Amino acid sequence: MEEKEIQWLLNEKYHGEKSDAFFADCKRLTLGEPLAYIIGFTPFLDCKIWLDSFPLIPRSETEFWTHECLETIKNTQTVSLGLEKQSIRILDLCAGSGCIGIALAKALPNARVEFSEIDRRHIPTIEKNVRENNVDAQRTLIHHTDLFTGIAGQFNYIVCNPPYIDEQNSRAEISVVDHEPHLALFGGAAGLETIEKIIAASKYHLAPSGQLWLEHEPEQVVAIAKLAETHGLQATTYPDQYTVDRFTVVHYTQA
Repeated sequence: MEEKEIQWLLNEKYHGEKSDAFFADCKRLTLGEPLAYIIGFTPFLDCKIWLDSFPLIPRSETEFWTHECLETIKNTQTVSLGLEKQSIRILDLCAGSGCIGIALAKALPNARVEFSEIDRRHIPTIEKNVRENNVDAQRTLIHHTDLFTGIAGQFNYIVCNPPYIDEQNSRAEISVVDHEPHLALFGGAAGLETIEKIIAASKYHLAPSGQLWLEHEPEQVVAIAKLAETHGLQATTYPDQYTVDRFTVVHYTQA
């Protein structure tokens, strides 16, 4: 247990008071429970993301590419005549806490953001994060569903941190495996089963100039490019802040 984690817990949850509850939480840290779950929330871009239902804890790598996506959308608005006055439709797929979609909705007042999440327990958490981050609920829609099932229409941006870990070749830390939802972590054979479903279906849900932003393992880059090509799409991979190939933008070849 690192001293900085203890200090963060003390300051963020207990406002500097070393109560009995604080020492009980220190014990939870000692046993390997993630700090974000113990505190109850985590920062993500300009948002405070609550983790009441214990969804996947947002990572800095996800925060990095979400910021890149946000800047891309803003730049597109700037160079496209009149786009800034139009509504942008965004889908946060495998939403979990809703952190990606909420960060985009908060920064883009003309965006309508929908969330797709298969685990019913996380729906109230997404609703809370929308509310607590002062996002207009009228600009959001939450679907309790499997990927695209029951979701109609096309989106300018589909953003997704899917389950992509290969359980046979996992680098996940013990605390992650023991405490975070397996449904959000492990992606089947080679970690690609959910990713393949997403890419195959995305072509029916992307607007003509739309983009799918997809997080993944660096070892999956070649397979993702082939999957995109198979479905008439093009994939471009980018590194995260640690120079690891971490996310891919999938779009129509003419985009």
